[in-house]
Amino acid sequence: MRIIGLDLGDKTIGIAFSDPSGLIAQGMKTIRRTVENEDIEEIKKIVENFMVEEIVVGFPKNMNGSIGPQGEKVIRFVENLKKEISLPIFLWDERLTTVEANRMLIEKADVRRSKRKLLIDKVAATLILQSYLDSKRKN
Repeated sequence: MRIIGLDLGDKTIGIAFSDPSGLIAQGMKTIRRTVENEDIEEIKKIVENFMVEEIVVGFPKNMNGSIGPQGEKVIRFVENLKKEISLPIFLWDERLTTVEANRMLIEKADVRRSKRKLLIDKVAATLILQSYLDSKRKN
């Protein structure tokens, strides 16, 4: 079962996908955002090309668990995505994933700031998806 993970930002969308067994997440690409319909079309192509069966979308919550403006944007995007793609789409708590992705790129990969900007969303999507996959395996 192939699953994709999305990290939605205002300027980019990081995309990760699982291996066919649904155990391991790996970064796929980063989409530069244009208009929402085109962003959704790009995701639809990925879903079709990789025979995706589920989508996991990082859901940014505030540290106290409340939903802020970015969380509201994600909810609206997912509602529109559901109109175009008839697959299960899950919101997954992504608190601190971008912070963790940044830390990984600095400490473990020694990636420079300019290059980190290009990789951060894809790495965050991978962390979101891996967290979801690990949770599914435990349950």
